[in-house]
Amino acid sequence: MHDLLSPADRAVDQAMDRALGLAEQAAAAGEVPVGAVVLGPDGGRLSQAANARQSRHDPTAHAEILALRAAGAALGDSHLEGCTLVVTLEPCTMCAGAIVLARVARLVFGAWEPRTGACGSVRDVVRDPRSNHRVEVRGGLRESQSQALLTEFFARRR
Repeated sequence: MHDLLSPADRAVDQAMDRALGLAEQAAAAGEVPVGAVVLGPDGGRLSQAANARQSRHDPTAHAEILALRAAGAALGDSHLEGCTLVVTLEPCTMCAGAIVLARVARLVFGAWEPRTGACGSVRDVVRDPRSNHRVEVRGGLRESQSQALLTEFFARRR
């Protein structure tokens, strides 16, 4: 199947593999299993992160926020134009706002978040026509794998 993918799609597929691995590491550390990878305009990996809210005692330490910060540092710019954010779970409102402010070109995520999702399910912050920047969105990549990590994590906590 990988032979049928374009180079850009292959980079996104590999980034989702890495994001799923990061989500597994987050779960093992007691964090909600979410992983994120930022790809540069050339498709190369700029940054990656996993949820770290508990370990950092920081309510903003979502995987997306940490990965966006690291990508900005790597590029030396707060604007991530031409970049793609790949994440295992549909971003929340905070993360969606950061994605718009960073001017990320493309968002690809795994599982939909029917309670707090802000990229097409509950809200659509990233494609709001009133915003000065809109993001291309692709949801559902490796959805079952992403959802399984979340389901297993929360089942263990109950």
